[in-house]
Amino acid sequence: MHTVGELLREWRHRRRISQLDLAIAADVSARHVSLVETGRSNPSADMVLRLADHLDVPLRDRNRLLLAAGFAPRYTERPLDGDALSAARDAVGRVLRAHEPYPALVFDRRWNILMTNRAVDPFFALVDPDLLRPPVNLVRLGLDPRGLARLVVNTADVRAVFRSRIARQLAAAPDPELTALYDEFLAPAADEPSPSIESDVVISMIVCFDGRELRLFSTITTFGTPMDITLDEISIESYYPADAESAAYWSSQQEPRP
Repeated sequence: MHTVGELLREWRHRRRISQLDLAIAADVSARHVSLVETGRSNPSADMVLRLADHLDVPLRDRNRLLLAAGFAPRYTERPLDGDALSAARDAVGRVLRAHEPYPALVFDRRWNILMTNRAVDPFFALVDPDLLRPPVNLVRLGLDPRGLARLVVNTADVRAVFRSRIARQLAAAPDPELTALYDEFLAPAADEPSPSIESDVVISMIVCFDGRELRLFSTITTFGTPMDITLDEISIESYYPADAESAAYWSSQQEPRP
């Protein structure tokens, strides 16, 4: 079992921050950071959290740091569909509904889909039912031939986007299950062609759907200053039409307001 000092040193190395830079940011002496990392000083819970904050350590791993230092975990992990997170869940639901007629969905740190809006349903209807058994994984859904991959024209571009995002995610906070997902779907093959990016502004996903090609780009929304692990780890991905023809199609799908 790693000590709190060893874990903090790992996170500091992962962030490529020197002891001096961390000490300046956390308003402590570089000697104190060194003593904590080598186990010659036992940090308080507040000091552990202060250093973790400046190292941008995820809440789940801050709990691990606290446990390693001999303290109780500070952050809870409650299900998104539970009573405790009802206000947050309702807020997410409003965001999803407000984005219609365009698709939007919510996924966790391992890219498992937690919520969607109604605009996603027509796409899911074309997916092999085996892929829709919980947990439904967005990466697997997007790249498996039984899923949405057969609808995507520029699969190489989409795979490259997934690869870049998950590689950055793993570099920031390693995770065995996410690593396995990366190895299964995203590890580059030796003969894999480079993606043909058409624009240096935004990468569109081109989907053959309903007899036409739809071009979409996406944005990511996260919770600000969450204190719950679940909220710290979820993201809302909202898709928008990338050209006038796609926008016209989505507008035609919009249900009239009562």
